Amino acid sequence: MKASTFFTTENAQRYLGTLCKHFGHKVPVSHEAGFGRIDLPFGACELRAEETGLALTVTAQDRPTLDKTVEVISSHLDRFAFRENPELTWAFTEGATA
Repeated sequence: MKASTFFTTENAQRYLGTLCKHFGHKVPVSHEAGFGRIDLPFGACELRAEETGLALTVTAQDRPTLDKTVEVISSHLDRFAFRENPELTWAFTEGATA
């Protein structure tokens, strides 16, 4: 299963780096200019910094773990981008797997 969202911000590259650095202390992470991937034990998140914001796509094996992955990523982005008060609307796709 898969879910995706877009956070409009001028600080996409900074938030991408902050999320990858934070999670990199605990789980496997890959990070390069404009792109990152966070591999949580229950799902994964791909992040892409664009000119107008940060694109996030999470994948997991089933809806409960997808929801958990969305919650973990969303809560951390909320914490790191609190000045911008991100209001994320996730679009869910059935059938896609991690």
